[in-house]
Amino acid sequence: MPADLDRLADLIAAELKSRIGGGHPACPPDGCACAANHCVQHCPDRLRRLVECGAERFSAGPGIDACDNVLARMIDHTLLAPGTSREEIEALCDEAVENCFASVCVNPWWVRSCSERLAESPVKVCTVVGFPLGANRTETKVYEALRAVEDGATELDMVLNVGALKSRDYGSVEADIAGVVKAGEGRAIVKVILETALLTDEEKVKACVLAGSAGARFVKTSTGFGGGGATAADVALMRRVVGGEMGVKASGGVKDQPTALALIEAGATRIGASAGVRIVHGNGAGPERSYGAEAADGGNGRQIAASVIPAPRATIHRLG
Repeated sequence: MPADLDRLADLIAAELKSRIGGGHPACPPDGCACAANHCVQHCPDRLRRLVECGAERFSAGPGIDACDNVLARMIDHTLLAPGTSREEIEALCDEAVENCFASVCVNPWWVRSCSERLAESPVKVCTVVGFPLGANRTETKVYEALRAVEDGATELDMVLNVGALKSRDYGSVEADIAGVVKAGEGRAIVKVILETALLTDEEKVKACVLAGSAGARFVKTSTGFGGGGATAADVALMRRVVGGEMGVKASGGVKDQPTALALIEAGATRIGASAGVRIVHGNGAGPERSYGAEAADGGNGRQIAASVIPAPRATIHRLG
C-alpha cells in the first residue's frame, strides 16, 4: 500500500541518516558560476530547486535563446549503444542543440568530441562512470571521472556498487560515490544510478540516503542494461526519500511523451532517453535509436501515440 511504502521510506531514511549524519540543505546557496547570468539555460535543475524554495522570478543576461520548452530542458539526450558511430554522435549533438535538451549522455570515448561540438551551445555533456555494472574499484571510477572532466564532461552518471549495497557495506557504497563526487568537484555534478530493478524498496531507500550523504546531486533509476527501466513507483519512492534536496532522473525504457510526463508527475526532474526528439514532438518526429542494451533487440519499443506540446507546464513537487 502507498501509505505503508511511505512509512517504510521515512523510517529507513531516518535510521540511516542518524547513523551516517550529514545531508545537504534543501535550498541551494546564493550565487552562480554561470557566465553572463545565463543560469536559466545552463542550470535548469538549480533554478527548479529555487522555485521549490519559493522563488518566483529570475533575471537573465543578454544572449538567452528563445527556448521555452520545459520538457526539452529536462531531457538528457542519450546514446550508449556499443556500436555507435561518430556520425550518430554528431547527429545526437545537433538534435540536442535544435531541441534545447539539457545534455547529451554518451560513453566516455565520445566526451571530447561532444564537448567540442557543443562548445557554443547551452547543452551540457554527460557521461557514464563505472558503467554498466558499477562493480569497478573506486579508484577506477575516480580515474574515469577525472578523465571525463578533463575531456569536457560536466555531468557524471555513475553506477552504484550494487553488490556492496546488498552486502550492507554502506560505508564502502558511500565512499565509492564520494570519490567520484570529489573527482568532479567544482566542475561536474554526479548522478548515482541505483539500478532499481535489482533492488528491494528498502535498498532503494538506503541507496538514496547514501547518495545524498556522499554529495551526489541526483539519484537515477537505471542503466538500461539491468533488466528493467524507470517506473513511476520507483521515481515516487526516490523523490519521497530525497525530498527537495536532490534531483531524480528517470531512465531506461522511456520511449514516448506520455511515459515521460507520467514520470515527471511522479517526481522526476530529469529524463534520460534516446527518444528525446520523439518525446518532445511526438512519435512521428526524429529517428528512434537504440539505447544501450536495447541494441540487442533492434531497439524495438512499444508505440504510444503522443501529442505535441511545444511548452509543457513545469511540475513542482512539494512533499510533506
